[in-house]
Amino acid sequence: MNTAVVAIKSQKKIDFQRVLEPYLYLSPALIIIALIIITPTIVGFSYAFQSIELLNPFNGGWVGLAHFKAMFADRYFFSALGNTLDWTLISLFFQFFLGLGLALLLNRRFSGRKLVQALVFLPWAVPTFLSGLTWAWLFNPIIGILPHWMSSVGLLSEPYNILSDPQLAMYGPIVANVWFGIPFFAITLLAALQSVPSDLYEAAAIDGASPWQVFVKITLPFLAPMIAITVMLRTIWIANFADLIIVMTSGGPANSTQTLPSYIFTTAYRRLDFGYASAMAVMLLVLLLFYTAILLKMRSKLAKA
Repeated sequence: MNTAVVAIKSQKKIDFQRVLEPYLYLSPALIIIALIIITPTIVGFSYAFQSIELLNPFNGGWVGLAHFKAMFADRYFFSALGNTLDWTLISLFFQFFLGLGLALLLNRRFSGRKLVQALVFLPWAVPTFLSGLTWAWLFNPIIGILPHWMSSVGLLSEPYNILSDPQLAMYGPIVANVWFGIPFFAITLLAALQSVPSDLYEAAAIDGASPWQVFVKITLPFLAPMIAITVMLRTIWIANFADLIIVMTSGGPANSTQTLPSYIFTTAYRRLDFGYASAMAVMLLVLLLFYTAILLKMRSKLAKA
């Protein structure tokens, strides 16, 4: 009897060690994630409920939901929210469809394809600060060529910097963002295209299927999982992306290009109000989590259909 009990305890100990062993191997990565991601997130959440103004350090402390109440009365917040939607949706639309077109083109064999692939990847490799600076120069009518081209084709009445026009300024960073983000979709969708079995295309050619039928019936279903995940990731990245706007327009003129990330940056590092900036960051996080939950739910329903 004692032998059986000892054997059972020994077996439980071995099973416990087997369960614990993977976590021991993962512990360095888990500690780094906790220090770099989880801890700053918790601290940022706590800042949203505190008054932290570097120009007024003695007026701090917990303020509860005061920042969120101020946020819903802040017209600049809602203006930035609307600009964020325009910035994200327009950029995502053109990035995806132009990236998909490039992926379909690069999936075909032609002379110089490797060189074209390298050139397509180039915008993604350029630092965003340099990209924003370059596009700001291109839109400058004194040293850039774009205003003169747009005037020649009738888009502008005369060559001028659209970044100084409140009605058109947002299109400057959007164009730069589309150029910057196309390689992401082109490369990821090209990898998915190359995993499609060639036998399916050969069978479709034998059956006399048109190119559109091949795309809809074969290519698109294989791309659907990759499209869902890339669209979700890219939407989150664009919505959180403020580098190009800060470099090209700094949110101006007259806050016409101010998005939530750039408004958070301005509030935190120019007005030095980290409490209110953290509250807006928490609100942006909640909106993106809500969007992600909806997209994942739609993806699961499509997978079951």
